[in-house]
Amino acid sequence: MGAAASALGVTQAFLRALDTAKLLTPHRSEGGHRRYSRYQLRIAARVRELVDQGTALDAACRIIILEDQLAEAQRINTALQHDHDQPPEPATDNS
Repeated sequence: MGAAASALGVTQAFLRALDTAKLLTPHRSEGGHRRYSRYQLRIAARVRELVDQGTALDAACRIIILEDQLAEAQRINTALQHDHDQPPEPATDNS
């Protein structure tokens, strides 16, 4: 956790707050140490950016969740649009 906090320029308490807010749930080592994925570190960096801009931590966490939901909806929309744009497969005669 110390290395992650140092890399992000935040305190360990900040990372614990993200865990408490259930925004990040880091994996735990056998010794109980928090282990963050690169994706989780990117999320934490985004929260820090919002907090540095004056956004309250709880609001920043909500913004991150909404951004993630929007990105997922856009991904699904793109996939559905791609499927819709595909020409139908020719029917086969099984007689």
